[in-house]
Amino acid sequence: MKNVIALRQSLHTFPELAGRESETARRIAAFFRPLSPDAIVEHLGGHGLAVIFGGRGPGPAILLRCELDALPIHETNEVSYRSRSGGVSHKCGHDGHMAILAAVGAALAARRPARGRVILLFQPAEETGEGAAAVLRDPRFAELRPDFCFALHNLPGFPLGEVVLRAGTFACASRGMSIVLSGRTAHAAQPETGISPAGAMCRIISALAGMQAGGPDETAFITIAGARLGERAYGTAPGDATIWATLRAETDDTMHELVALSEETVREAAAEAGLTHTLHCEDVFPATVNAAEAIDIVRASASPLPVREAAQPFRWSEDFGRFAEVAPAALCGIGAGENVPDLHNPDYDFPDELIPLAADLLSRMIRRTCEAS
Repeated sequence: MKNVIALRQSLHTFPELAGRESETARRIAAFFRPLSPDAIVEHLGGHGLAVIFGGRGPGPAILLRCELDALPIHETNEVSYRSRSGGVSHKCGHDGHMAILAAVGAALAARRPARGRVILLFQPAEETGEGAAAVLRDPRFAELRPDFCFALHNLPGFPLGEVVLRAGTFACASRGMSIVLSGRTAHAAQPETGISPAGAMCRIISALAGMQAGGPDETAFITIAGARLGERAYGTAPGDATIWATLRAETDDTMHELVALSEETVREAAAEAGLTHTLHCEDVFPATVNAAEAIDIVRASASPLPVREAAQPFRWSEDFGRFAEVAPAALCGIGAGENVPDLHNPDYDFPDELIPLAADLLSRMIRRTCEAS
């Protein structure tokens, strides 16, 4: 386990942003080559790679996925392995997730499954929502043909090693929406000669912030992330405005409803004010919905770790949900400690003591799937 912890800390020292994970992928490949897997598929959907360990006979293929990318956050921890990349750090625990799969790979190298195949997928660009889609579009992914897809995510605020499960939606769908309103500038002394977007901008912000969709107990809301009206020019009445909002919903159907309602609100407000408008969505994450047969495998493999059944889906998003398009999939959480910084905090650091607990959980899932009679 010491070499796996050393790998985690090395990955932490040299983090890379989404879409730029070339050195991270190189370090992962260098770790696995001495373990003699059946194959290492590199540059999968970008800088992704899949490490494949075959069993001793035919059987199901189980895909375990982790993430390569870091965040644009300056680290404040004073640890020996702190980030050396200015303004970039592993504040979501992806360095730990990679180390967990490295530990699973080391165990597979020592003892192959009785049958089937294990695919350890190191996915790029999770934080932007682009990586899973890119991996699935890569023609080589079709050759992997997983029968089940699994992932886990560390959860600060939960006891160390506690497994957090939920059937159905585990993490919400989300997307960023950029709204641009265009009118005509005017002299500030004669604002009536122009077309200001100020009133429409305020109306849209108020409507979006209070918008409701889906069922009465369903998670669905819009967060105003930012807005800009005109410039710091006291002699000019503004002609342009931009609104940035994040839409979040428990299901993809409710997300489509939120988008449609938002588009209608913007269209009506712009038309009433005599403005033109554009609306663009980015950072699109589908809901992560756990298949019953996949989450049952996780639940049956959790012991001796404690298990918590989550009553509500997590409001954050994960692009792992896209793997449900190809096979029954499940994402679970695993506690990272109760009194530790939260994800995306500048002083967050993945706990190394969680690595063997999570790796053993995944190894039990492999045995249950690939060694059952």
